[in-house]
Amino acid sequence: MRFLWIAFAMCMLACSASQAADSGQGKGRYLASTCANCHGTDGKSVGSVPSLAGQSAENILTKLAEFKEGTRPATIMHQIAKGYTDDQLKLVADYFAGQK
Repeated sequence: MRFLWIAFAMCMLACSASQAADSGQGKGRYLASTCANCHGTDGKSVGSVPSLAGQSAENILTKLAEFKEGTRPATIMHQIAKGYTDDQLKLVADYFAGQK
């Protein structure tokens, strides 16, 4: 019986995480999680890489589009940006813009 309760609890956690990922903010956060290696958790960099948290969505989206097009100099960002659709990049920009 204890096993069933644990399994039930794990299922509920997985379902709630899935629902959060289905929302716009959840998708943005999920997509933006790949940025943490360089830009820090939630876009708050502690190194020489620019922080993204709190920048305007328009500014972030413009830079991401330039990386994707190859018109902005980069070491790795042009490759990363090309892996996302324009809608996904908008979700990422909106997510970081909403961080303090």
